[in-house]
Amino acid sequence: MIKIFKYSFLLSGLLAFSACDDDGIEAQDIEVPSGFALSAGTATNFLSSSIAFDTPSDWITGIYDHRFNMGDRLYDDVRTSDNGMGGGLGPVYAGYSCGSCHRNAGRTKPTLWTEGGSGSTGFSSMLVYITRKNGAFFQDYGRVLHDQAIYGVKAEGKLKVEYTYEKFRFPDGEEYELCKPTYKITEWYADSIRPEDLFCTVRIPLRHVGMGQMMALDPKEIEALAAKSNYPEYGISGRCNYIMERGVRSLGLSGNKAQHADLTVELGFSSDMGVTNSRYPEEICEGQAQVNQGSMMGLAYDRLDVSTEDMENVDMYLQSLSVPARRNVNDPEVIKGEQNFYKAKCHLCHVTTLHTKPRGTTLLNGTQLPWLGSQTIHPYSDYLLHDMGSEIMGVGLNDNYVSGLARGNEWRTTPLWGIGLQERVNGHTYFLHDGRARNFVEAIMWHGGEGEASKNLFKNMSKKDRDALIAFLKSL
Repeated sequence: MIKIFKYSFLLSGLLAFSACDDDGIEAQDIEVPSGFALSAGTATNFLSSSIAFDTPSDWITGIYDHRFNMGDRLYDDVRTSDNGMGGGLGPVYAGYSCGSCHRNAGRTKPTLWTEGGSGSTGFSSMLVYITRKNGAFFQDYGRVLHDQAIYGVKAEGKLKVEYTYEKFRFPDGEEYELCKPTYKITEWYADSIRPEDLFCTVRIPLRHVGMGQMMALDPKEIEALAAKSNYPEYGISGRCNYIMERGVRSLGLSGNKAQHADLTVELGFSSDMGVTNSRYPEEICEGQAQVNQGSMMGLAYDRLDVSTEDMENVDMYLQSLSVPARRNVNDPEVIKGEQNFYKAKCHLCHVTTLHTKPRGTTLLNGTQLPWLGSQTIHPYSDYLLHDMGSEIMGVGLNDNYVSGLARGNEWRTTPLWGIGLQERVNGHTYFLHDGRARNFVEAIMWHGGEGEASKNLFKNMSKKDRDALIAFLKSL
């Protein structure tokens, strides 16, 4: 039987009572809801295998099943440098397919750790963002450094990373280690940019878990959270990101900094793979001298590389994926870990329960998915921006990259659903925006700013309680 402790933050309808912790202290301030095994309502699956992120929801039938499969194929198909079926790659790019970076709809193991930077096999499983220190883009590069290129074209540059390791101790004596990355770009396509003129930030892929539910979120609920998300006693105050897309000001939900209002399918085809489409009809490196000579290399620019209908099928695939249910919810250690999650106030940002709009979502070409509507979901995120600090090991999580209203030190709260299966799906436990955290403990201990209080509450727990909290995270 799952214990239910007092919970008033979001779900006013739950039965509430107090309980005692291991020391016999009445836990009146611990807000713990029920197990929440049904992560995404009718779109929940009960898999714990490598395809737990990559399985359609039960409501995918008939013509939608066909379109889901078409989108799945386009997501995984390797693009080539010709303009035939599956073509359109490049001339410069970061990945050769969606699935190359999002293996099994998850996070492909980053080459940052395996190859020390840019990959040598045609993709790097990361994006490298560069700006001038005044926030402006470089004329020959744009916002993304494309570190791969088709035959006959030079990549825009190559990323190298070095890690500085520093050991720390918890109050009970257990050691942990944090790894601070230092990025360097070499082999520039055009004139080299001096390091003192450059801000560089790296992003490894996000898990494609709960994308449809995220797009179906009720924006009024998110804005209400921002209005209420002020806990001065813990230094927490979340806020919304608003961006302009297609000439419309919208609430940002997608991306590390909530800098997009959609799933960026069109942008992904264009910026990540160099595949032209109706929204981004120009080559991503338009204007570079080597691209202007494209006719000499047999490159064709007289038609778009992917149709809007095909991109909508990819959008459908992403939004129709089911979400894995929580596991081991009756395990005593997991139950204790859930209590500790609330004791550490993690739930103030990693909000457990949200709701989707009645009508669901509308895909990029107008198809509606009403099945995503009126669902109670448990993403463990408020989708708001929070200051994650600037002074851990001298840098913290401030990457100096502005996205919409998000400052360099602000990041969207990462949804935690599915996080416990990342190792099973993708074979690694690299976390945070650039994969610098090698495990759950390091990810927690990188928290600063508005996450400082929770980090310290976790830090001061006993090893048994810290291990239980990690067991809870693995159950998500």
